[in-house]
Amino acid sequence: MSTTRQHPPGGLGREPDGTGPAPAAPADRQWRTLSLRQATGIVPMARDFAREALHDWGWLPASGADRRAAAEDVLLVVSELVTNACLHAGGPEELRIACSAKMLRVEVVDGGAGQPAPRTPHRAGRPGGHGMFIVQRLCLDWGVTRAPDQPGKTVWAELAAPA
Repeated sequence: MSTTRQHPPGGLGREPDGTGPAPAAPADRQWRTLSLRQATGIVPMARDFAREALHDWGWLPASGADRRAAAEDVLLVVSELVTNACLHAGGPEELRIACSAKMLRVEVVDGGAGQPAPRTPHRAGRPGGHGMFIVQRLCLDWGVTRAPDQPGKTVWAELAAPA
């Protein structure tokens, strides 16, 4: 499995399929998975799924402005990654979200061969192409993981848990 990292490694540990790097996986990590194959209304469905997970993990309802902002950041990252897969990779196959005490990881699996990247130079007034720029700005770390004998990729992003 090859991994392209956009920033220094973060680390919720091993990928859900048991492959990939395994830096100190937290014992309290919880995974949620949503199949998006042949679904309709994918972006709202993904946001609702993420919102339900955040509620179950105690991020929502938010008790203050910082917690509310952290939850909104997660929902925005989910929207951007899923939308990116719809626009550039033939649609997402799966959304996975993991939570530990210090971090939340969002993964979107798709069948596309492309490499997501923030548009550079970033131009605020130019329409479109802002999704990965937003992800880069909101996340601690993000990257792309590819399995060598399989088409497609997993685009992942990690966000800090609210204090």
